[in-house]
Amino acid sequence: MAQPSSLPSVGTRLVHSGYLGTIRFVGPVDGTQGPWLGVEWDDSKRGKHDGDKDGKKYFHCTVKNAGSFIRPNAAISYGVSFLEALVAKYNDDPNEEAVEKVILGSSNGAIEVEAVRLNKIRANLSRLDTLREVSLDNERVARADTPGEIQRTCPNIRGLDLSKNLIPSWDIVALIVAELPQLKQLALNHNRLAMPQDTRRFSSAFSSIQEIQLNTSLIPWSDLKHLLKHMLSLTVIEYGYNGLSSLLARESDAMAHTNTNDALRVINFDSNELTDWAQLVTALQCYPKLERVILSSNKIKSIDPLGEALAFKKLRHLSLMANALDSWQDVDRLHLWCPALESLTFSGNPVVEDPVLGRHARQFTIAKIPTLKTLDAGVITAKERTDCELFYISYIIKHGPRDNDERCRQHPQWKALCIKYDQPNAPTSSSTAVKQDNLNSRLIDIKAHRCSRPPSTSIPSRAETMLLRVLPTMLLRTFRLKVAKSFGVHKAEQAAMKLWLAMPDGTSAYLDGTQDTQDLSRLGFEDDSEILMYISTQRDA
Repeated sequence: MAQPSSLPSVGTRLVHSGYLGTIRFVGPVDGTQGPWLGVEWDDSKRGKHDGDKDGKKYFHCTVKNAGSFIRPNAAISYGVSFLEALVAKYNDDPNEEAVEKVILGSSNGAIEVEAVRLNKIRANLSRLDTLREVSLDNERVARADTPGEIQRTCPNIRGLDLSKNLIPSWDIVALIVAELPQLKQLALNHNRLAMPQDTRRFSSAFSSIQEIQLNTSLIPWSDLKHLLKHMLSLTVIEYGYNGLSSLLARESDAMAHTNTNDALRVINFDSNELTDWAQLVTALQCYPKLERVILSSNKIKSIDPLGEALAFKKLRHLSLMANALDSWQDVDRLHLWCPALESLTFSGNPVVEDPVLGRHARQFTIAKIPTLKTLDAGVITAKERTDCELFYISYIIKHGPRDNDERCRQHPQWKALCIKYDQPNAPTSSSTAVKQDNLNSRLIDIKAHRCSRPPSTSIPSRAETMLLRVLPTMLLRTFRLKVAKSFGVHKAEQAAMKLWLAMPDGTSAYLDGTQDTQDLSRLGFEDDSEILMYISTQRDA
């Protein structure tokens, strides 16, 4: 696209040699002739500095070393209008076959697949007024169209992806969205948007939006809170990969509890750098009906004592996968912070990976949080809960303090579990020993053999063997994870791991994924059963 006759203004978005950026400076640079554009690149690897040249500061970058200077030239594209991009993509030549790369979900570009003949599919959608789901991801959208044109052309769009484009501000987004009366879901990942100047128009445009994606948008938390005050129908927000380290309140947020959003149910902080649990809970109190919070792949090191902070009273679903939690006290405190918690993802924390106690991680977590119905995607049956709680009681009796008050202090669920199972507190009670013996008798021994090739009719003589002690109520999905951990199978290989149950007649029964929600006893596992494990390769396909 040819360079405009006049120089672009500061704040204009551009694409050059495949890289997107925002103009932060326009003008001369000391020691040179002619104008330069100071650009902050979305991909900081394209940058060379922070807007400095020979000791002089020309502009500032949000991300360190994301800036550089380029000359205005004809190879720079400043983008197209919304309808220009829409028509170019959905009214292309249906006779031409093409292969397009499509990025899935909010994977931050990690999952990319090739889609063949998408253009032919779009040919069937060439009537733009019938479109309901539209993706203009990376189509150089920079501006709205003449007022009324978007609504006349495509009024029925309900889902719109405007990720990775050249839109400079929320005001431009509002101009587009205002003409899509049916719009409910909006993706704005990988954009760099200046805050809205016309808040009245912004509020009107976003009054019906229910879901929004802002992954890798680098929007500060304080700015996001201001935006959410004007999105009163918003129920779901994705806000991952934004380098967010804290949710510190500013002076302007002193009246945060008066700026509530009663509609918000889900917020996703995946792959940020959050560390402070109590601060996070306090910051989210202005969203009183939150039901799901995703904190996977952050840096939370501990769950603070409840203290005077307000709890997540309505929170039912929480993901803390791949954080830095290293104490079982953190799990005990979760029940106090989240008294209605029903599902939890917790794998990938140091406390779970501990080589000694990590093998009991599922039993401990279930026993410590009595409201849980699902743990790490595995449904907790009534029978499994009973087994886990009895196991926890026996573990405390065997390894915990002998003083009952100290037991209650170190294990907050101890008293409730003793009442539930009519468990005497005295560690030397004969009934205590009986219950412990009964629990131990529930465990079964499984011999697991790692094979170097797919099993045929017999167990290979040179197979690596491990002895596993498990509860027969354990789900097959959980058992797979235990097998993988016992043999040190890398996470990247676990999807290719296959299991067979050795049968009495010398054959083996393949355990496929459809059986993962069944417990081992229903699948025929019993004491001294043997299973065969093999990690498939491309040669097996």
